[in-house]
Amino acid sequence: MFSRLKQGYRCLFLKFDKNNENEIKNILSQKEFEIFSEMGDYDKLHSFLIYKKCKENGILKDNKNYLKLALLHDCGKGNVTLFRRVKKVLIGDKKLEKHPENAFERLKEINIDLAILCRDHHKKSVEDKMKLFQEFDDE
Repeated sequence: MFSRLKQGYRCLFLKFDKNNENEIKNILSQKEFEIFSEMGDYDKLHSFLIYKKCKENGILKDNKNYLKLALLHDCGKGNVTLFRRVKKVLIGDKKLEKHPENAFERLKEINIDLAILCRDHHKKSVEDKMKLFQEFDDE
């Protein structure tokens, strides 16, 4: 419940700081950065916050695909409104629920390993690194 309140606050009041784009460009390829750039402000902010947690984590900090995953795991959502996000939480939303598969489709020709991580980032039966990533994503 508390994490949902934090998400709502971020969505309504916080914006992604474009000054962070230079750091992001050092992690993502040009094509990956173009996909990141198309994401909505909330998803950019959320993704950058997860990226910072991964970068500070002793297990994930040296795994470039997990750093990229942090930035692009929600790229399959498109530009989502607050109303649609609330709808998903309350009653579900088929489009948003398919965002991992959409992310896979967007990334598979660019970086297949990253695409697979994006596709699997909500699955329950995953390896330890992904479980750690999921903890960061759920905060």
